[in-house]
Amino acid sequence: MLKLTDFAPAETPTEDSLILAFETRQKSRFSACTEGGVKVGLFLPRGSSLRSNAVITGPENIHIRIHAAPEQVSVGQTEDALLFARSCYHLGNRHIALQILPNEVRYLRDHVLDHMLITLGLTVTHERLPFEPEAGAYHSHEH
Repeated sequence: MLKLTDFAPAETPTEDSLILAFETRQKSRFSACTEGGVKVGLFLPRGSSLRSNAVITGPENIHIRIHAAPEQVSVGQTEDALLFARSCYHLGNRHIALQILPNEVRYLRDHVLDHMLITLGLTVTHERLPFEPEAGAYHSHEH
């Protein structure tokens, strides 16, 4: 098993990749299999999380790029800026992970939250897409 322990600059050329769900990318210790079939064990600094496009490496100096896996997400959409802000406020008030895009907010599929957004006036659809939520105001975007 290839041991991965550190972050490398995002522009580093890579030999392989890992496609991981959001929940897994929040862990600092786990095992997985790369797209190339290599078994890896991640032993990153405690509290680390993996963002899509991050590059991780280890003692063998092999570089692996991280990609967000497609997941079942709810997609709330509106052209109304105030309604969009209100919906993000209410979702954020529930402390859930949100991916915020122009006129669109995504979160892991949840029928209760879907109902809330529909009640507010948003259009909600369900799709299978890579999920890359905001890192948060107090978390670094780079390693």
